[in-house]
Amino acid sequence: MCDQRFRPHEHLRRRNDIGRVFDTRRSVSNEWLIIYGCWNALSYNRIGFVVSRKVGPAVVRNRFRRLYREAYRLTRAELPTGMDLIVLPRSPQSPTLTKIQESLRQLVPALARKLDRADTRL
Repeated sequence: MCDQRFRPHEHLRRRNDIGRVFDTRRSVSNEWLIIYGCWNALSYNRIGFVVSRKVGPAVVRNRFRRLYREAYRLTRAELPTGMDLIVLPRSPQSPTLTKIQESLRQLVPALARKLDRADTRL
């Protein structure tokens, strides 16, 4: 069994890194998630979670972050690597862990394809 821990170096926390992801302006979404991303030239993904106050009070926002973090931890081995990702909720309704996992499995590869197409146009 592979190591499924979510290590501190996999968190996207520095303002410059988060700004770089948003400045790339590449995103994919579905009914539950919006994922922004860019390549990071590392052998692993880094991920950040941004939950707006529109979702609810701090308790609710932290619940969303925990749910997204767990879904990412469980699906990380199936996803393409070398990207910085920022995950945002699409609506204030709380999805199930399974729905988030399915969304990640669909959206992260789609984002990688989108980033590849953007790189070939430059």
